[in-house]
Amino acid sequence: MQHTVSSGNMIYNTLGKSGILVSKLSLGAWVSFDDQINLDTAYALMTRAYQLGCNLFDNAESYANGKAETMMGQAFHKGLKEGVWTREDLVLTTKLFGGTRGDRNTCNSKGCSRKHIVEGMQASLKRMELEYVDVVFCHRPDPLTPIEETVRAMNHVIDRGYAYYWGTSEWSAQEITEACRVADVNGLIRPLCEQPQYNIFHRHRVEIEYEPLYRDFGLGTTIWSPLAWGILSGKYSGKHIPEGSRLSLEKYKWLKDTAFSEREWQIEKTDQLKPLAQELGCTVAQLAIAWCVANPNVSTVITGATKVEQLEENFKAMDIVPKLTPEVMERIDKVVQTKPDYGSEMKMARRIRGLES
Repeated sequence: MQHTVSSGNMIYNTLGKSGILVSKLSLGAWVSFDDQINLDTAYALMTRAYQLGCNLFDNAESYANGKAETMMGQAFHKGLKEGVWTREDLVLTTKLFGGTRGDRNTCNSKGCSRKHIVEGMQASLKRMELEYVDVVFCHRPDPLTPIEETVRAMNHVIDRGYAYYWGTSEWSAQEITEACRVADVNGLIRPLCEQPQYNIFHRHRVEIEYEPLYRDFGLGTTIWSPLAWGILSGKYSGKHIPEGSRLSLEKYKWLKDTAFSEREWQIEKTDQLKPLAQELGCTVAQLAIAWCVANPNVSTVITGATKVEQLEENFKAMDIVPKLTPEVMERIDKVVQTKPDYGSEMKMARRIRGLES
């Protein structure tokens, strides 16, 4: 069970079944660091986020092929030098799996094997100029590596002082359960948290599949893509692509093609949410972020930004959370029609197990 404290306008939760506190809103480096912004902007974003109560900053070895870690590390050390924060003030995280060389990765320079986890962790720390990160995630499940090997490798990383905690990202409930059981049987440390995609359009895993994990293992969650790849920002209405936005980048052409074809319905639903957002006195992006924050099983929501003004607007979502009454949440569900049918799924599961006719 999460424990919660407040400071100013920010809420802090214990991350999973641990004593470490993380802010309900955090800042991530995906797409923006190096691909869209330079070091000065990264430092300005991290500094302003910290001033607004954010203490968790998320990264991955594969973001900009390692350059995002380098940039975040440089920004962190600049803040350290200027007295903005101390190392103890921040929760710095990264993720291992994809390597740093894109298509040029060799077969052993990615994945969740002991070899890559140890070598990848050392390389990440070198890029960030850190002695340790607070949490290291397995960025994806690795079908080639036994889960026991991954669990033991993550425990080795923790034993060596390279990280304090470990977690998973986009793992199934079955895979996380197996990792926890392996850890329990062998007296090892369980994964503390999972980093799944979660937003108004993408709900099943967090709301249904992981439900037993919150209860049985105290699993924490660090949510990515609360704005559904930017669609819930509302800026792509009418298939308009603002200059400098994520979908305008050639590197993410596949994302634009997806958004304007199979995800076109999400753009339409976002437009339908705008009147409700206006009633609440917020943008549709703030509404979407607040909606994620309101889930009690969400430890932190990872936001992204390319401008300080954008970050400040996103963080105003904390003002909207108290306005999300059951009635408002029901109105959101009626608009988007994406709420998983928990009752029907449980009934089907019982039938499969032969517990009901």
